[in-house]
Amino acid sequence: MKINSYILTKNIVIALAVAMFFSCKNSTKQVRDFLAEKNMPIAVAKDAFHVYKDSGQITSKLITPLMRDFRNREDHPYNEFPKGIKIINFENKGKDSITITGDYALSYTKTAISEIRGNVVVINHTEASKLETDQLFWDQKTKYFFSEKRFTLIRMKERDTTRGFGFESRENLSKWVSKNVTGEFNIKENEL
Repeated sequence: MKINSYILTKNIVIALAVAMFFSCKNSTKQVRDFLAEKNMPIAVAKDAFHVYKDSGQITSKLITPLMRDFRNREDHPYNEFPKGIKIINFENKGKDSITITGDYALSYTKTAISEIRGNVVVINHTEASKLETDQLFWDQKTKYFFSEKRFTLIRMKERDTTRGFGFESRENLSKWVSKNVTGEFNIKENEL
């Protein structure tokens, strides 16, 4: 008799648990709205290593110790990289041509604009040039960088260092424009 009451009790508990499990009817939208209201990400990735491909070719790699996904925001969905980011873009037949690093980053999904802050370094390995700044905005659609902060641009091939406030350039650090410039420039006499 004791065994039958044990089995009956066990079956009742299982039936109640299954009923409770299937009685939760939150839709995906309700969960996303709740997370957005509480300012919580819908996903968190630790030690993320993401590879982007186009037509079977690796175009870039993203490496970060922590990524928070806030795509549940209706107006401005974004990804946050609170512990830093490293992005490697491959051009020139798969060679590592541009590396971007920073201590913190936000990447807005709708606009494809990223903000990278704190010890930002952009290196063009092919052209041997390096940009250092505290804040950089990156328009990924037009492949363009801009900043209003202090910057240092080092171009090894030209053997010059440019410093100033305010900088714009293509993603590969070519065709650059700057404001309030100081620095050392090597100019050939016939270029004057």
